Amino acid sequence: MSTIAAISTAPGNAGIGIIRLSGEKCFEILDKIFVPKHKGEIKGYTMKYGHIISASSKEIIDEVLVSYFVAPNSYTRENMCEINSHGGMVVENKILEECLKNGAMLAEPGEFTKRAFLNGRIDLSQAEAIIDIINSKTEKEMQVAQRQLKGRLSNKIEDIRKDILNIMADIEASIDYPEYDIEETTNEKIKKFLNELEEKLNSLEKTFENGKILKEGIKTAIIGKPNVGKSSLLNLILGEERAIVSNVEGTTRDTIEEYVNINGIPLKIIDTAGIRNTIDEVEQIGVKRSMDILFDAELIIAVFDDSRALDEEDEKILDLIKEKKAIILINKTDLKKGYVQSDERITSLHKTTIPFSVLKEEGINELYNAILELFNMNDIDLENTDIVTSSRQKNYILRAHDALNKAKESVENNMTIDITAIVLKEILEELSSITGENVSEDIINEIFKKFCLGK
Repeated sequence: MSTIAAISTAPGNAGIGIIRLSGEKCFEILDKIFVPKHKGEIKGYTMKYGHIISASSKEIIDEVLVSYFVAPNSYTRENMCEINSHGGMVVENKILEECLKNGAMLAEPGEFTKRAFLNGRIDLSQAEAIIDIINSKTEKEMQVAQRQLKGRLSNKIEDIRKDILNIMADIEASIDYPEYDIEETTNEKIKKFLNELEEKLNSLEKTFENGKILKEGIKTAIIGKPNVGKSSLLNLILGEERAIVSNVEGTTRDTIEEYVNINGIPLKIIDTAGIRNTIDEVEQIGVKRSMDILFDAELIIAVFDDSRALDEEDEKILDLIKEKKAIILINKTDLKKGYVQSDERITSLHKTTIPFSVLKEEGINELYNAILELFNMNDIDLENTDIVTSSRQKNYILRAHDALNKAKESVENNMTIDITAIVLKEILEELSSITGENVSEDIINEIFKKFCLGK
């Protein structure tokens, strides 16, 4: 493979910048553009101080430290080096340009990690964990990704695969040595094994809902009619004046979206336009968007004004949230009016209902706890649970489960044991796709396209 190079640090001004090279000619290219203070043998896991120069003019470009990694003891299992320069796009691009002029190819997004995968240093689920670490929005999401990078999910899949291979070996023996009459014993063993395998696959499937929340967040819509305190609630949750707050009804005419970390759980929180009948054309568009978001949201925070009795617009909102995961906030309780808290139209929905005062910041912790409880997030055991976070991984687990059902059906219908072996092989292939042993090049390329340049 060619030697590749890329800037690995984010664009912009910074204290340092890192230009990374990997490939067979890595040190040969470096030798043309790097003048170390002290020459000597290249050793892995060492650094040298010196200057990057123009290979043609010998002009000094920057004062640098170069890290050396000798194959196979590197991130990619190839010869690698990282040029630690001063930060700034001009100097970083100048150094990268010298690398390219002297034999390196510009790396594609994720190509360093792709080489780590292709060279057997990591599997595909670990590669996905790397991008999850980079994109983590909360500490809990990062912890899950770190566990997957260490191979916890890979090891669990590998253990299941070994069990399947063992049972397939028993089947092979019963086919090859029919005179020993062991097929009946093998069938009983298969039944027991398939039940145990189903439990393991079910357990992995169930973790995906929590994994998806940790990775993507809970899509949360704040809804209510105008002037009930939706925008004020958003500002309180974010801890900043993100939305305009006014006594004039209809101030919010478009949606405002922000991510917020609630006790380690990301919420994609959306403030919507007040839901009401209006003749204002622009406000009508905002109300329509609010309705679309309401139907698409995973959680609704419905806000009602305790200083005013419920009206038809409030009733419409209550009707909209009947079948949704929703938390009801009775705002403005500090005004001591009490028009809404005990209203039967709210209590009859049996939704979590919280007395609230945005002005006095009362009820915010109760809201956070209610969200965690509603989605069972307090039950996540990050230390002892291997959580599936990738839709790709879940899809292969579901496909393995479908094949498992076919295997159980073949056993229950007393089909020949070699038919069961074929289906078991299908389960094996689906599970192997999770770790990348049985996936197409297109899927591999699609995964690594999500990476940033230089990783």
